[in-house]
Amino acid sequence: MSDPEGRPAIGDVVRDLRARLFPVGRLDFESSGLVLLTNDGELAQQLTHPRFQIPKVYRVKVRGRPEESAIERLRRGVRLEDGMTAPAEVVVESVLPSKARLRIVLREGRQRQVRRMCEAVGHPVERLARVAIGPLRLGALPVGETRDLTPREVLALRHAVSGRGSDEPSKPRAAHPARTPRPKPPLSRGDRAPSRTDRASARSSRPRPR
Repeated sequence: MSDPEGRPAIGDVVRDLRARLFPVGRLDFESSGLVLLTNDGELAQQLTHPRFQIPKVYRVKVRGRPEESAIERLRRGVRLEDGMTAPAEVVVESVLPSKARLRIVLREGRQRQVRRMCEAVGHPVERLARVAIGPLRLGALPVGETRDLTPREVLALRHAVSGRGSDEPSKPRAAHPARTPRPKPPLSRGDRAPSRTDRASARSSRPRPR
């Protein structure tokens, strides 16, 4: 929510909104992608707790061309300084002369986990973006913008943590990002008072470079 060095942070987005929103999980300073904001503490805890097995999907560009043995290590789990990671889903999307693009799905959320896993198998990350959390997709939401979740998306998140619905990301919809109105509440729906679950928003976050 804040940075001791004064760099851009999530708190800059919610500071002027008349709702107490906080992020579900985090992204490190060098990463970009989807951040879910909510005022529903119970839902936030369920989405981040490993017991609920909510997938987080990352698109990653790594240095070098990983051999199948390295990919298999990522899939089986990698031993880090804080213990063995859970198995991950890994797909090689493309291979370049000196780089590769991977799609990695995690169901746990350690600090800088994707970066540490890739470095452990000899392929440091050059670019990382989170593109989905459970059924919620980033889509074409521009960097730094926010939008309201639809009632269907809120319901899908609740189904994912309750086990009644699929936790796999849905297909992207045509994106028409809406800027959060000010000074009105960020997720108001006409004259109807927003519920706790209505006050959730997703944003694409990529801080400015140092």
